[in-house]
Amino acid sequence: MEVSVIGSSSLAKIRTSWSELSSYREIRFCNFQKRVSLLHNTRSARWRNSGLSFTLNAVQSSPVRSGRLPRRGSSSKPKSLDGVRVFVGLPLDAVSDCNTVNHARAIAAGLRALKLLGIDGVELPVWWGIVEKESMGKYDWSGYLVLAEMIQNAGLKLHVSLCFHGSKQPKIPLPEWVSQIGDSEPSIYHADRSGNHYRECLSVAVDEVPVLNGKTPVQVYQDFCESFKSSFSHFFGSTITGVTVGLGQDGELRYPSHRQLASHSNILGVGEFQCYDKNILNRLKENAEATGNPLWGLGGPHDAPSYDQFPNSNHFFKDNGGSWDSPYGDFFLSWYSSELLSHGDRLLSLASTSFSDTSVTVHGKIPLMHSWYKTRSHPSELTAGFYNTVNRDGYEAVAEMFARNSCKMILPGMDLSDKHQPQESLSSPESILAQIRTVCRKHGVEISGQNSVVSKAPHGFEQIKKNISGESAVDLFTYQRMGADFFSPEHFPSFTHFIRNLNQLEMFSDDLPEEEEIVESVLLNSESNTHMQAA
Repeated sequence: MEVSVIGSSSLAKIRTSWSELSSYREIRFCNFQKRVSLLHNTRSARWRNSGLSFTLNAVQSSPVRSGRLPRRGSSSKPKSLDGVRVFVGLPLDAVSDCNTVNHARAIAAGLRALKLLGIDGVELPVWWGIVEKESMGKYDWSGYLVLAEMIQNAGLKLHVSLCFHGSKQPKIPLPEWVSQIGDSEPSIYHADRSGNHYRECLSVAVDEVPVLNGKTPVQVYQDFCESFKSSFSHFFGSTITGVTVGLGQDGELRYPSHRQLASHSNILGVGEFQCYDKNILNRLKENAEATGNPLWGLGGPHDAPSYDQFPNSNHFFKDNGGSWDSPYGDFFLSWYSSELLSHGDRLLSLASTSFSDTSVTVHGKIPLMHSWYKTRSHPSELTAGFYNTVNRDGYEAVAEMFARNSCKMILPGMDLSDKHQPQESLSSPESILAQIRTVCRKHGVEISGQNSVVSKAPHGFEQIKKNISGESAVDLFTYQRMGADFFSPEHFPSFTHFIRNLNQLEMFSDDLPEEEEIVESVLLNSESNTHMQAA
């Protein structure tokens, strides 16, 4: 991975490029707009005065070639000692709900900057609610195809995340036709004990129920994957190297048990069990009757706390004598977690089969539910669907499932350390990460890593390096995510330093392009797109 250094003055200009181009596309990165440089104001004025309008055909970028930037003196290349591939996530709303590329020229400038830093590739969220928006089986990949070509022309690799969920921020709903079905039949969504439905993903209990105009969700997901594979076939092997299949809330294998932040400062509550929609209640009832305890199938635990409450605010999760550690608790938690595991197995099997004739690797993502890990009951993990307690390893079965489907596991939270968590949360991201790593090694499951947030503190990058290199080495680490914060002066220099340190480079000043050459390359690359559209 070859790295060039971008100095502070150059960073300001590249950051300005992102800000101005995003503003042109009406993307409100306000903190960027306050730091617009004179150089780019001049360029942007020329763009605006040209009376341009953006179309998909206007978004192009020139291939990045090793000889593009002149170099002085030696041309020796730095070498990565750990061999970690580093990707950067593109904005969640890189493609609009109208299937056009959002802040396209800003992304083009960002891609160029990433390439100059030696980043291997980018991750692109592909949303079900955008591609199959209007009706079942009617796919529009146009915006994503344009982005894939931009990425290919930039000389970067591409990892695609197939998102079968919605997003609240930015607002990206499920397909319109699915939402219409949900309006009349809300039981296709998960529900909590108050009857509130979570409308950003479908219930795990309807995977194989024909609730979508005569088709099951699994069949619809399968058709989506096949359409994607057909539409992007010319990118497989050369540009697209991996695919992540969405498994639930935020793409992770989990129930939507944490829908809101706790009211106790920044400490997350225990969450709520999501077992109250009609379909999953039927499955609970059947399971309870089969065990000879029909009363256990009437609903979830009556003595469990609500979303933002702490474990000891009710009886179920109490360390000593809590209902979780009773025959009923074991029955319910075993059933609840098995429903989630069955869902994950169906979708990973689907994806593994769909892409078996390609060269891409298939990934799935699980959450790092580290709050309350130091308690005996591990309530945040239990409500999310992982039956992991002081008495039981809940991740053994998860690793077995990933191994059975020959899939890699994505773990977020590589930037989190125990000492920077609130003491009251009894959290331990390092312990839960170590536990999951252990069972993955046992079952031969490869791990890829992600961070939790854009880090503006040095300790975040230090923790990432610790978690992805050396004895903890991963093959792929994806940094989330490109945007205003990513290119801010509080963050980007630290990220650049992290990339250099990660690869333990010996860089010499006469090996590097001039800072102004880097900036001009990025800006001229974006400006050339404008001239193409004007022509």
